[in-house]
Amino acid sequence: MASDRFKGKRILLTGCVANIGRATAERLASEGGSLFLVDIDPRVSETAEAVRALGARVDCGIADVSDPDAVKAATDSAAEFLGGIDVIVNNAGIQRSGVVEEFSFEDWDATLRINAGSVFLFAKYGLPHLKAAGGGAIVNTASIAGTHGGPPSLSAYSASKGAIVMFTKVLAKEVGRLNIRANAIAPGWVDTAFNDPVIEFLGGQSAVDRDVEMNVPLGRQGRPEEIAAGIAFLASDDASYMTGQALVVNGGAG
Repeated sequence: MASDRFKGKRILLTGCVANIGRATAERLASEGGSLFLVDIDPRVSETAEAVRALGARVDCGIADVSDPDAVKAATDSAAEFLGGIDVIVNNAGIQRSGVVEEFSFEDWDATLRINAGSVFLFAKYGLPHLKAAGGGAIVNTASIAGTHGGPPSLSAYSASKGAIVMFTKVLAKEVGRLNIRANAIAPGWVDTAFNDPVIEFLGGQSAVDRDVEMNVPLGRQGRPEEIAAGIAFLASDDASYMTGQALVVNGGAG
C-alpha cells in the first residue's frame, strides 16, 4: 500500500494468526503502523515475522484473551513495547456450531467469554493507554450474525457478536469526549477456514455457494483482505467523525 495512514501509530491487534486477523496485521503494517500482536496460538510469531518483513516494527505475545489477568498483562506489554497505544483492534474469536437443544452450556459460555469478553477486557485495560495518548480508536470485529442473526446452529456465535455491536455503541458514548472512537465491523460470508464448522453443519460448501448465489448481489464471498480494508478505515483518521457504528461488509446481502 502506498498510504502511510498509520505512520507513527501504535497498534494492539488480537486474533491474528490467520484469516482476517493476519490480513489486518499486514494491511496496517503496510500503511506504516507499529504493531503488538496477541493470540493464544504460538503461530502468532509467524504473523509477526511476516509483518516484520514488510518493514514494520512488531512484537507479539501469547495470551488467553478471556482471562482478565492475561489481557491486562498483554495490554501493558503492548504499551511498553510500542511506547503507548493509539489503536486497539479486537479480532480474536471462536465459532462453535450446534442447535440449541444439543449445544452445551460449556460451548455457549466459551463463545461468549472469548468473543465478547475479550472485547470488554481489552477496552477496559486499554482505555488508560488511549487516554494517555490523547485519544485513539477501537475497532471490534463483529459479524452480520450479530446484526441480523446467523443461520441455524449459530445461536451462541450470533449472541456474542450482537453483544459486541451493542457494547461498541455504548462504549462510544462513554469515551467520545475523550477523543476516542469505538466502532465495529460486521463481515458477511468470508472465504476462510474459520467458517468450516458452520459450513459443515449447513451441508457443505455447495450449500454455502447456493446461499451466496441467491443472497449476495456481488455473487461471491468476501476475502480477508477486503475485511482488513474496512478495519483499516475504521482505525484511521479517515473515519474521524464515525463512532458507535457497525460497518457492514457483506457484498450487499440483505
